[in-house]
Amino acid sequence: MNGVKIRVGFGLGARTTVNGGDFLMLVDDLERLQFDSLWVSERIASHAPDPVVAMSMAAARTTRLKVGMSVMVLPGRNPVVLAKELASLDVMSGGRLLPAFGLGAADAREHNAFAVTRETRATIFDESLCIMRACWTQPSVTFHGRHFSFEDVEVLPKPIQSPPDVWLGGIADSELRRVGRLADGWLPSFITPDEAALGWRKVNEEAHRHEREIDEEHFGVLIPYSLDDLPEQVIATVLARRAGQVDPNDIVPVGWSRLVELIEKFVAVGASKFVVIPMGAHADVDWTSHLEHAAQVLKPLEN
Repeated sequence: MNGVKIRVGFGLGARTTVNGGDFLMLVDDLERLQFDSLWVSERIASHAPDPVVAMSMAAARTTRLKVGMSVMVLPGRNPVVLAKELASLDVMSGGRLLPAFGLGAADAREHNAFAVTRETRATIFDESLCIMRACWTQPSVTFHGRHFSFEDVEVLPKPIQSPPDVWLGGIADSELRRVGRLADGWLPSFITPDEAALGWRKVNEEAHRHEREIDEEHFGVLIPYSLDDLPEQVIATVLARRAGQVDPNDIVPVGWSRLVELIEKFVAVGASKFVVIPMGAHADVDWTSHLEHAAQVLKPLEN
């Protein structure tokens, strides 16, 4: 891990209610406090803002803060149009885009909102990512697949990053194989350090099978945290995702010291990029004070 850059970004979860002026003040504080990045989640049936809109607002208001999605749902979008949108954002932000994609929440209502089925979303995802990369790197694109088919499509502008590194999440074996086969980085959540170390090994093994290499600095972790007792909703979420596999207290630290301790454990197994996401009620949070305290305890972890 010598020379690997430890970086900490701040995320707003899928159930965030931070919008409007509060969002802009939070962005200002993240820039002022020199956080590495802001990550916004996606859920149609929540108050969380659309990722492209939120990232654009944040990028326009800052000069150094990177912007990413944790994660954006890919199946159900036109990949050519999305490639154009994200390339435009990368160019207009000066190359500060951190694209991260997923299949979407395991919720039939969310699948319905994106007009995809659980059975088809994985193959749609794979085709979409292939198309987007081609749009970012090739003068024109011809593609004929199961879900998309077109001839000689040109997408401009090309992103400043050539192309942007694409991050994927997920911890199931099928998801780890997809990361190794298609992604440039792995950003899992609700995972223990030991599980992350095993997953990273599987990702690299799959990458090697496809004659690919993933940068050792592209092993990250999204860590939800709380400053009070774990909210019942958070416990329910963990149990729904990892029933019988982990204790919620092992993957959602309570208090700043526990958060720092968990990050250090992930660093010890090779992770270097982190997105911390506050859990619980947001309505009464003094975000400036919260972020100043967060910077005080988290920025010393960077190098």
